[in-house]
Amino acid sequence: MKLKDGERVDVVNDRLSLIQNKEGLTFGTDALLLAGYISGSFSRALELGSGSGIISMLLLARDKAMHVDALEVQGSYAELTERNAEYNSLSDRLTAIHTDIREYKAAAEYDCVFTNPPYMKATSGKMNGSSMKAIARHELSGDIYDFCSSASRLLKFGGSFFAVYRPDRLTDLIDAMRASKTEPKRMTFVHADTLSSPSMVLVEGRRGGRCGLKLTRPLIIYTDGGHGEYTDDMNYIMETGNFPEDFRIKNG
Repeated sequence: MKLKDGERVDVVNDRLSLIQNKEGLTFGTDALLLAGYISGSFSRALELGSGSGIISMLLLARDKAMHVDALEVQGSYAELTERNAEYNSLSDRLTAIHTDIREYKAAAEYDCVFTNPPYMKATSGKMNGSSMKAIARHELSGDIYDFCSSASRLLKFGGSFFAVYRPDRLTDLIDAMRASKTEPKRMTFVHADTLSSPSMVLVEGRRGGRCGLKLTRPLIIYTDGGHGEYTDDMNYIMETGNFPEDFRIKNG
């Protein structure tokens, strides 16, 4: 496949070849961990905000989802998701859809919805000079309440919702989930090392689920402050594409 100006191809986890725009957001730890945090096998899954499409492709490569519809508000990223699916021979299982998540209507409900949503309010922080990065990071095309409302609207009753978010906005995420009748069932804080505050939080919810949250032990990525060596937990995630068993829940 011919690359466009400003693009490169990287071989990432599960031997996937990922076309990335160097001016946009590239594959990172948040996407890798969200893909690993999603547990189960779903026949029909939906991604809200696909970016390059890497999370959807990781789920397909690991057979955690049989088919994924990937929604993306930016036309350039929706096209990138489509091209990455073709590049990795996943076009028959991954459908890129250029649309606003707030306007999308599906023919049938989904078993699973997952998202790595924008985490900065439209009025907070310095706006990135790249419009691609600005829309991906700031709530310019929907806030966390819109993402959770859309997820709930498109999920079947009892369906699973997964998200990676920032700890400083965790109260907004939980409030948005509950306002959308999606009950938080599992939560994990992610720390770079044992001396660092959490930099990410992973959450699993259930549409129409009963109250009851499993707060797991934290995930520590590196063994030391120099960040030169992964912990056993992180090595397990890198090797298997899943979190260790004690991080998971069997039902909810």
